[in-house]
Amino acid sequence: MSTMQGAALYANWRDVVVFASDGPRPQKVLETDTFRAVIVGLEAGQRLPVHPAPASAYHFLEGTGWMTVDGERFRVGPGATVVAPDGAQRGVDAETRLAFLGTQAAKVTGG
Repeated sequence: MSTMQGAALYANWRDVVVFASDGPRPQKVLETDTFRAVIVGLEAGQRLPVHPAPASAYHFLEGTGWMTVDGERFRVGPGATVVAPDGAQRGVDAETRLAFLGTQAAKVTGG
């Protein structure tokens, strides 16, 4: 969706997440000109390579793994939230099947 059309209820994130053997398939739950939210599923051993992105928050829903932000590694699991500043390099490595909600500004504003 390119703009928010109104309120939406996702009663269970498990109905939205996609786990695929060929890699992550983020599911957009909201996208506007300035904001984006996705639900991402990773199978055990899958990863999102380290990459720069806008200011973001990641809330982990299921599973265990690691998130790297500008070289710092954070152990993640259900209930953990990681915040990454604008332009920071970040990536995710799944030890077990891992799901998270990622929210971010639409564009990097610095650097």
